[in-house]
This record gives sequence, C-alpha cells and structure tokens, in this order.
Amino acid sequence: MPSFDVVSEVDTHELSNAIDQAVREVSTRFDLKGSNAKIELKDSVIKIEAENEFQLKQISPIIYTKLGKRNIDIRCLEKGKAEPRGKRAYQDITVKQGIEKEDAKKIVKLVKEMKVKVQAAIQGEQVRITGKKRDDLQQVMASLKASDKLEMALQFNNFRD
Repeated sequence: MPSFDVVSEVDTHELSNAIDQAVREVSTRFDLKGSNAKIELKDSVIKIEAENEFQLKQISPIIYTKLGKRNIDIRCLEKGKAEPRGKRAYQDITVKQGIEKEDAKKIVKLVKEMKVKVQAAIQGEQVRITGKKRDDLQQVMASLKASDKLEMALQFNNFRD
C-alpha cells in the first residue's frame, strides 16, 4: 500500500554551512566591522552575541537569508528573547527538529478534514500517511504544503508504492 512520512527535519550539514556563511558576512560588513559580533552553532541552537540589541536585529536577517538560500525553512526556527548582559547583548535561536505531539494531532486532523481516502498515524516525531491511490497521497501532500494552519517546516519522505 502506498505511503509517505510527514517529518520536520533540518539538514544539519546545510545548517552549519549557512551559519559559516553568515559569520563570514558579519565579519566583513561595514556596519558590523570591529563590533566583535559572534554567531555560533551549538547542538541545535544558534547563539548570537553583539555589542547591543540593534546589532542583534541586524544579524538575524543575515542568518535567515543564508538559511533560505540553502533551502532551510525558517519556520523551524524559534527566536529567543534578546538579553542585554553587561556591555554585550545575547540571543539564542533554537532549531526545532521533529513534530511535537500537538502538531502531529493537527496534521492528522487536517488530513481527516480533507475527506480523502487515506489514513494518518502518528509515529513518534513523524506522521505516516497511507492510502490506496498515489493521487490521494499527492493531494494530501499539496494540501499540507499549502495549509496556513501549520506553522512549521514540513518535508515528505519515504514515499513508497
């Protein structure tokens, strides 16, 4: 029976490449030159450090642009609050991996509302969609991509006939 998995994953290699590019751009940008601004990726958290909150706000779009160019959906990012500490400002951006239970339930509910002959089952941090017809599965994929009710980056893999 044809099936596919709905997942929310980020390619960690592409993520680290994007962060490296952002670090290079920040070090050469005229308005940030000499500011000692830092960007680093630890586990799945992007840590930004700058002289003040204004510079933090200038660095975030650079990161988002680099991620976008490497096909990483920025909906997988959870921006933390800017924290001024001493003479510096810090901010963490968490990279979310996997689909949480509540979001998985939303996906299953959306699939059921489509009234297509498919079944959706939650399997850990992913949702498996199975159906008899390939066209039905492709219709579900298109609907999930187009849905504005889901505020997360979705990928579809393990498409089987």
